[in-house]
Amino acid sequence: NRTRRRFLPNLNDVTLQSEILGRGIKLKICAAALRTVDHRGGLDQFFAKSKDSELSDSALKVKKEIAKAQAAA
Repeated sequence: NRTRRRFLPNLNDVTLQSEILGRGIKLKICAAALRTVDHRGGLDQFFAKSKDSELSDSALKVKKEIAKAQAAA
């Protein structure tokens, strides 16, 4: 009997540091997203360049916090 193969994302629990907020943020992201964060130059730049439709609800909250902190600084 052959079973159907499942292709699941490579999810990791990571804590990424935000330079603007000055604290770590816990996220559950895939390995490809982690490489994208590194490529864009950190968490703050990643959220600045990402579209709202691509982010989860918790990531949108963090993005708004970062935008508010940038506007205040």
